[in-house]
Amino acid sequence: MRRSWMIGLTTVIFAVGVAAGAALAGNPHGVHDVTVTISGNTVTASGKEAGLGDEAQVHIVLSADAACVNPGSNKPKAANKQSFSSGDDFPVQNGQANFTLTLTATFQPNCSPPMTVQFSNITVIDTTNNIQLYP
Repeated sequence: MRRSWMIGLTTVIFAVGVAAGAALAGNPHGVHDVTVTISGNTVTASGKEAGLGDEAQVHIVLSADAACVNPGSNKPKAANKQSFSSGDDFPVQNGQANFTLTLTATFQPNCSPPMTVQFSNITVIDTTNNIQLYP
């Protein structure tokens, strides 16, 4: 009887230890939808990531393709299509990180009116944990 009680207690202690280890490891994920806004030649992404455990910081990268398009929506020349990215480190507090990143597309020659900048392939990635947060 005493031996089965000890085996049961050992099993419970082991299960609690495994569960605690998994909780400390974290489970990174986006909590709220990432908000992406476009204004002229600038893209801004804001969001929150949670489940980060005891990490000190995360590195978030905002990337997009930009094209300078004329009013007739004709395809731009190859020189007027570019990929842009912006990244930064954000502190983790209580297993969560809030972030805001801004990316500005600049062209040579300038994409000035009546031409406009059109963005595509916008992504937001936590490169620390290799997680795509948007789209």
